[in-house]
Amino acid sequence: MPEVQAEQIKCVFDRPRALADRPHHYCPGCSHGIFHRLVAEMIDEFGLFDKTIAIVPVGCSVLAFNYFECDVMEASHGRAPAVATGIKRTLPDRFVFTYQGDGDLASIGMSETIHTAARGEKVTIFFVNNGIYGMTGGQMAPTTLEGQKSTTSPAGRDIALTGPPIDMCTLLSSLPGVAYLARIPLTSPKNLNTARKYMRKAVRAQIEGLGFALVEALCACPVQWGMDPKQAIKHIDENVTKVYPPGEYVDRVSGNGKDKAKAS
Repeated sequence: MPEVQAEQIKCVFDRPRALADRPHHYCPGCSHGIFHRLVAEMIDEFGLFDKTIAIVPVGCSVLAFNYFECDVMEASHGRAPAVATGIKRTLPDRFVFTYQGDGDLASIGMSETIHTAARGEKVTIFFVNNGIYGMTGGQMAPTTLEGQKSTTSPAGRDIALTGPPIDMCTLLSSLPGVAYLARIPLTSPKNLNTARKYMRKAVRAQIEGLGFALVEALCACPVQWGMDPKQAIKHIDENVTKVYPPGEYVDRVSGNGKDKAKAS
C-alpha cells in the first residue's frame, strides 16, 4: 500500500479533553466507560472544562476522579446530591454534577435525591442504573428486577417480600422542582446519540437556571449478572426496558411548557 502522508489523515473521533487518558478499572462489558465518555463530551461541548465540579460517592464510580479532568469531590455513600447542593449554592457559577449508581442514589441516598429534586436545586445528576450493587458484592438493589438473582436474593427477587423495583424517573416526575428527567439504555450507537440529546438538555437545565435535572442510563453489569457482555446488552433491550421504559419524563428545557407524564 502507498504510504499515507500525515496531512492526508483526518481525525474523525478523539478522546474528549475532559476525559483522562488512562485505563479504567471497570469490569469487561461494564457501561461505566461509555457513560464517562458521554459526560466528558458534554463538558467539552458546552465549554465547561474550567467550571465543572463533579461529585462521586461510594460504589463502582468511587474512583471516577481518576477519569475526569475536572475538580472532583468524594461524597459519603448516597450523599452526593447533598454535597452538590452545598457546592452549587456556594459557587453558583460552576457546573455541578453527580455521577451515581442505583444502590447509591435509589437506596442509601434516596432521601437526598428526592429532597434535592423537590427543592429544585440547580444541579445535574447522571444516574447509572445497572439493577444491582456492583462494587460491594452483587447484592439486590432497589432497581433489581423481579426474579433477578443476586447475592442477597439467590432465588430471585420476590416482590412479595421486597416490593417491586423502584422506577426513579416516574417517582421524581411528580416534583415541580424537576426541570428535566430522561432515561436511555446505553446499548447501541443510536441510543448513544439519543443519550447525547438528553444529556445536552440536562446540562442546559442547570446553565439556564431552570432547576434539577437527571439522566438515567440503563447500563450493563455482566459480571454481577452472570452474563457475557453480549448477553447483557440483549438483556437490557429485551427485559430491562420493559420495567424501565426509555424516554423523556419531564422536559421544561425545550420551551414547549409541557411535562411528560410518561416516557415518550
